[in-house]
Formats: sequence, C-alpha cells, structure tokens
Amino acid sequence: MTWDCGTGNGQAARALAEHFHRVHATDLSAEQIAQAEIDPRIDYRAAPAEASGLPGHSCDLVTVAQALHWFCGDAFYAEVRRVLKPGGVFAAWTYTLLHGEPALNAVVEDFYRNTIGPWWPPERRWVDLGYRDMPFPFAEIATPDFEIRLEWTLDDLLAYLRTWSATQRYIRERGTDPCVELAIRLGDAWPDAQARKAIIWPIALRCGRMQ
Repeated sequence: MTWDCGTGNGQAARALAEHFHRVHATDLSAEQIAQAEIDPRIDYRAAPAEASGLPGHSCDLVTVAQALHWFCGDAFYAEVRRVLKPGGVFAAWTYTLLHGEPALNAVVEDFYRNTIGPWWPPERRWVDLGYRDMPFPFAEIATPDFEIRLEWTLDDLLAYLRTWSATQRYIRERGTDPCVELAIRLGDAWPDAQARKAIIWPIALRCGRMQ
C-alpha cells in the first residue's frame, strides 16, 4: 500500500495504482480532489499533509509529487514516519526550470528570475535547488537521472508559462500579461512560431528509507 500526499488531481496516484494494490491519495484542497479521475484502486480524501488519517505503519511507500516544498517540516515528516512500515520508502520529486536551445534558455531564465521573480513564493527556492539541502530525515537512496521531454511550438511554451503561479500573480497585480513582451523577445530564438522544438524539464528526486 502507498500514500500519495499532495496528490492534487491524482496524476501521480494513477501511475502508482499500476504498481500497488491500494493507493491512498490526499490533498489539502477538496476542490483538487473533486477533479480526480475515479479509480477503484485509489482512495481519495481531503486531508492535511500532517494528518493523513492512515493507520500507523501501514504503507510501503509514501510519495510527494511537485509539492514537498509546501510542507517539508517536522510535523509532516513525523506523520510520514508514523505511516511508513519499518524499511519503507519515502520519495519526493519536482521538475526544475525548463531548458532547450541556449538562446531560448537565456530569455526564459531572465523572465523566470527577473520579470516574474518577485512574484514567486519563498518556498520556490527549494525547487530552484532541486530539493538539495532540504530537510530529509531518511537514509538516502541513490537514484538515476530523469527528465520530461516534449516537442512544443512557441504558442505551446507561452501557454505553459502563463500557467505559472508567479505569472498569474503578476497579471493580477500589474494588470498586464508579461508573456506578450516575452513572445517578442523569443522571436530571435524562435523565428518560426510553428516550428517544434525540444523542451526539457530535469526531474529532481529525493528518495530515502525509513530506519
């Protein structure tokens, strides 16, 4: 059995259900849980990370996908230790800033750090660090490198950048869309807006065993 904490709409939980006979998936947001795809192998519940409601020593694996930076404190780790079986595994992962061709990278990084940088929450620094130096009270397990790789048009990229929480905060507070200017700046790196280019997100994974 596994617990997927901070499951959102259940993307990771659905993948876990292919490998575990039972997945308990929790999220603080009842709205997110309501959007999850029903699966008889998955038990969805709204619950805080620090109080899963699961029996003690009941899970072989606890996972957190793209959310550990929101609640990586003592209370959460105490709950993980309570829920995991002896020798069980805790795994958390996040994808870091995308990259592609060098000219594209320079413009996107400037947008990320300078244009919308002040609108990222403080917890975002853990993502920038690839979860390095984050509190992690488990016996570390070495893992291979992973990445997400897609082929996108310029419009695909701009649509994605508009979904960033910092971009949305910028729009709400400034009343303008910073991606309009960004599209102009990207013109030199992407002269044919319909051309597809490789976009890559490195995956930062921390994995450890309960002792």
